[in-house]
Amino acid sequence: MLTAEHLGWGLRDRAILQDISLTVQAGEFVGLIGPNGSGKSSLLALLAGLRRPDHGTVRLDGTPLPAIPRRLLAQRLALVEQQAQTQERVTVRHVAGLGRTPHLGAFTPWSPQDTACVDQALAAVDLLDLADRDWSGLSGGERQRAHIARALAQQPELLLLDEPTNHLDIAHQLGLLDLVRQQGLTVVAALHDLNHAALFCDRIAVLHHGRLDAFGPPAEILTPDRLRRVFAVDAVVETDADGLCHIRYRVPRRPPMLAAAQKELARC
Repeated sequence: MLTAEHLGWGLRDRAILQDISLTVQAGEFVGLIGPNGSGKSSLLALLAGLRRPDHGTVRLDGTPLPAIPRRLLAQRLALVEQQAQTQERVTVRHVAGLGRTPHLGAFTPWSPQDTACVDQALAAVDLLDLADRDWSGLSGGERQRAHIARALAQQPELLLLDEPTNHLDIAHQLGLLDLVRQQGLTVVAALHDLNHAALFCDRIAVLHHGRLDAFGPPAEILTPDRLRRVFAVDAVVETDADGLCHIRYRVPRRPPMLAAAQKELARC
């Protein structure tokens, strides 16, 4: 179980996150949604222990993160950042193999089991055939999938994902989120697509201006009023027979003056 208690964090005199409290149960898939700049990436960094909060505490199964040895924490928790940096002169297999680092040591060298873990992770993200390809020859989507493979090879209990579907085509977006959900891990993922959040998440946390605006099941959270207030969009939210909600956006009408200006530009 992952718990955030009254988290606050900022840069200089600017508050990025204020009084964030939430609990993620074991095996739960929680989505973080919110407009750009709402604090999703910052919250994930706090939950991963990469940053220390100015206020509040993050606990993993009741233990504050700073009290957990770094190697043990790395065995239990994996993070895939939005802009993960990787050297160009490595192969896909090498990147995925980095996930085994927390499990290696002087008395636990690389073993066939580690190789099997890496192969399974690469196969899961459809990259096993590219295992020996140089990083420089990969597309953005292939690189993203390799970072996901690295996290899966780590075999964590808790998986934190920052915009995991970036650069992926629609088939790999859906396949990746379904794969993550089927792993039985505790997952917290910052998601850009609200329909993805509605389809795959058990609960959704909405961040707005650095605060937790709402936290609950998708059908309760994704209301037209909240979408209008938080995301400034007009939308229709429908619920199917399985209780899953689907969002249809309405394209805003252009003000008459703007429409006229665009016509003038078209004549130039």
